[in-house]
Amino acid sequence: MYNEIKKVVKLSDGREIEISTGKLAKQATGSVVVKMGKTMLLATVVVADEAKEDVDFMPLSVEYKEKYASVGRFPGGFLKREGRPSDSEILVSRLVDRALRPLFPDDFHAETFVNVMLMSADVNDMPDALAGLAASAALAVTNVPFNGPISEVRVSRIDGNFVINPSLEENQRADIDLIVAATIENIMMVEGEMNEVSEKEMLEAIKFAHDAIKIQCQAQLELREACGITGFKEYCHETNDEELRKKVWDETYDKAYAAAFTQTADKHERKRLFAAVKEDFLSQYSDEELEVVKKFVDRYYHAVEKEAVRQMVVNEKVRLDGRKTNEIRPIWSEVDYLPSAHGSAIFTRGETQSITTVTLGGKLDEQMFDGVMFKGYSPFVLHYNFPPFSTGDAKPYRGVGRREIGHGNLAHRALSKVIPTKGEKFPYTVRVVSDILESNGSSSMATVCAGTLALMDAGVPILKPVSGIAMGLIADSKTNKFAILSDILGDEDHLGDMDFKVCGTPNGITATQMDIKVDGLSYEVLEQALQQAKEGRAHILNEMLKTIPEPRANYKDHAPRIETIVIPKDMIGAVIGPGGKIIQEIQALTNSVISITEVDDKGYVEIAATNGPDMMAAREKVMSIVKVPEINEIYKGKVKGITTFGAFVEILPNTQGLLHISEIDWKRIKSVEEVLKEGMEVEVKLIDIDQKSGKLKLSRKVLLPKPPKEDKPEQQTQE
Repeated sequence: MYNEIKKVVKLSDGREIEISTGKLAKQATGSVVVKMGKTMLLATVVVADEAKEDVDFMPLSVEYKEKYASVGRFPGGFLKREGRPSDSEILVSRLVDRALRPLFPDDFHAETFVNVMLMSADVNDMPDALAGLAASAALAVTNVPFNGPISEVRVSRIDGNFVINPSLEENQRADIDLIVAATIENIMMVEGEMNEVSEKEMLEAIKFAHDAIKIQCQAQLELREACGITGFKEYCHETNDEELRKKVWDETYDKAYAAAFTQTADKHERKRLFAAVKEDFLSQYSDEELEVVKKFVDRYYHAVEKEAVRQMVVNEKVRLDGRKTNEIRPIWSEVDYLPSAHGSAIFTRGETQSITTVTLGGKLDEQMFDGVMFKGYSPFVLHYNFPPFSTGDAKPYRGVGRREIGHGNLAHRALSKVIPTKGEKFPYTVRVVSDILESNGSSSMATVCAGTLALMDAGVPILKPVSGIAMGLIADSKTNKFAILSDILGDEDHLGDMDFKVCGTPNGITATQMDIKVDGLSYEVLEQALQQAKEGRAHILNEMLKTIPEPRANYKDHAPRIETIVIPKDMIGAVIGPGGKIIQEIQALTNSVISITEVDDKGYVEIAATNGPDMMAAREKVMSIVKVPEINEIYKGKVKGITTFGAFVEILPNTQGLLHISEIDWKRIKSVEEVLKEGMEVEVKLIDIDQKSGKLKLSRKVLLPKPPKEDKPEQQTQE
């Protein structure tokens, strides 16, 4: 038997979210089921009894998994089972992780596993908006130390109104689409995309989301109380030497402050200066003593270094590399660097550099998605790669990780808003690939900038150019001083209280990502930070446009040529032919790739070829198939059969007409074979179509010069 406890949260539109515990997965440290309509998620938390020795970080693992059975589908592939996490599952896992991780105590180091599984789904609901609530609720029904609860919601602006957790169909019309995570008191995380909206409008959406989150957090507190859980589990995951801690602070703080104040732009030199302070402190100990104290000194000195940098920034209003708080590092860029790529660009900002390529393709190059909730094709993909050499690390590159997927997704959101809609005017599938060659500061924002430049270099008619900037915040709660930092360094990201990235055109924001690590951040400070980000974006965009001010008027000579022809739906079969015979023959003869899509009772024939002549040849063959015979039109046909009364000539594929013997020549001929043979090509004119039978009447002689009339001899008359 089981003792199920439930709490219900009502949304403003009347829908309900039910949170229950005590029925499923009872051997986990904590488990809940979150249900909205037909969508159900099971979230579990399992925490190790003790922390591993010498662990000084929070070993948190968050996994989100979607089950195909939740929507009554089989997984694709040979094994017919769920495999490695999809990109969408990884992105949801990251959203939850980023909201939970800052709320565990700094000295709590037990391995903690949070798993969220989509067990049932309504295909019109988006479960990612419920995953954070489920994860936090599973923690709420345990005694695990956690400074929550939190919840996540999707807030979208649809037809001018904000909606919490809209349906998939409703969200298609949204011009703001954000996932917001927060506690009752503070915003923790924001991520999403927008159709060039203002900073003020984005803040309004965040505030609206926070109001809904407060209600969901209160429900979790009530669920915790109903479960009889009070207080947290006692733990001791760190041993400390307070005397040594004080000694480290007393003897290294001023030196670390001085190292920070050297204001060198070289991150490796800064690292050396800070390390020298610690090594100087450790030099007073013998080898035997170092075995005992070094692990403590490493931890304590890290805190010293962090505080020294923070105090220097808020007090002196200068930064590690000597810049002012709103100053952008030097920028240089170049396009058309790679001669064989369809489009390429280098974007370098300080010690961060991206080389980005654009590849243009056809319908068959579209990215296929076969997930639980989303199935279909995308004509725009963006991939982000972060090899270890970009940070000077001597280690192998093991492929794409969660970080790369998350950073690439942010850049994809930013640029997708300006990619032209695929159609007759722009028939291409677009792939953007960013390879990070150097990194110290936001490489995802470098990807956005390099991506814009590469798209314009490729001749893609983007609607507007997009730039991106990474911002930071350092705040001193004791003095209430704070500093907003534009174009943050990697060190400033690590040591700060907030980092956020904003991308947009001159008209407004297209994508954002925020992680807030400090309590009590006011909306006024956030508004000031967004305004400073807007100014930074404008500066960066101005530098980019000095390299290439607008998309090239033409595609590169070596880029594929693609044309889309719209044909009647009932002609699709004629183009394909029996068993694909005709379309395959056209492709083989013209070195082209042809794909056909049916949309709204029309056929869209996409022809891709590597050069103009092949494109024209393929186009002519397709058009000859779908062309309707017209009276007075001249055709070059092929003789298919000969009879005593004329010849049958194929003027269009599978369309023949009768060339009567009397229409072959102006002069009288005894037999058709005198002039025509089977297989012979002949020019004819369509002179009539029988209204009843639809039979075609052809003429050859009307295209030939008409012979002059012969003069007849005059008759002599007898007188």
